[in-house]
Amino acid sequence: MRILIIEDEKPAAARLNKLLQGYFPPAELIGNLDTVSRSIRWFTENPAPDLIFCDIQLADGLSFEIFEQVKVKAPVIFTTAFDQYAIKAFQVNAIDYLLKPIDPKDLERAVEKFNSQKIQPHLDLELIKTLIQPQAKSYKSRFLVRFGEKIQSVPAEDIAFFFSEERVTFLQTQSGKKYVLDSTLEQMEAQVNPADFFRLNRKYLSHVDTIEEVLTYSNSRLKVKLRGCPDSDILISREKVAEFKDWLDR
Repeated sequence: MRILIIEDEKPAAARLNKLLQGYFPPAELIGNLDTVSRSIRWFTENPAPDLIFCDIQLADGLSFEIFEQVKVKAPVIFTTAFDQYAIKAFQVNAIDYLLKPIDPKDLERAVEKFNSQKIQPHLDLELIKTLIQPQAKSYKSRFLVRFGEKIQSVPAEDIAFFFSEERVTFLQTQSGKKYVLDSTLEQMEAQVNPADFFRLNRKYLSHVDTIEEVLTYSNSRLKVKLRGCPDSDILISREKVAEFKDWLDR
């Protein structure tokens, strides 16, 4: 059995490779593709594999674009981080899926299903996209703050960072104004767009435009300087460094 993996997250691809080698050693893993463009080129230059594991969100777009541009004669098992509502799309179209992080038992079930059926699922791409897109998470564009007897709405683009101090959460604007919030930093993190904001550590949640300087630090950590912030010891842990760099590089 020849298996092709289309996945742009290197750790996820490596984990899937390892799981497949452990559960299905006879399988031939014929390479990892990480973009829509490379996948399209691969399919035009190579014979179809027996089975495809395919992430939905790739570095240069949705993987559905691959199947819209080339005719792929192989069953597809999607790997996805979408929630259970979006997954209904795959159930409707008899397409199997694996929810990230992939559970080994789910992987075994999916491949056994492929081996038992040996059929080409019908890829109704338009229906899948229609069912998935409404589930895309929306983020707050404005935040209500209080100062004295007044209530003010602060646009998300005017926020420099959120921070926690002595169990109180604050919002600081790009102009340097600070406001007390009733919510926790964790609640704020869930409400802002992760493309713009990053949780640096337990104390700071910063907008990308506020990051003034990033320095290497001891024990493979990073030190971050935020514009308008007097704290000179904002550190990013070794475990979050790779995620932080990927976020900056988007």
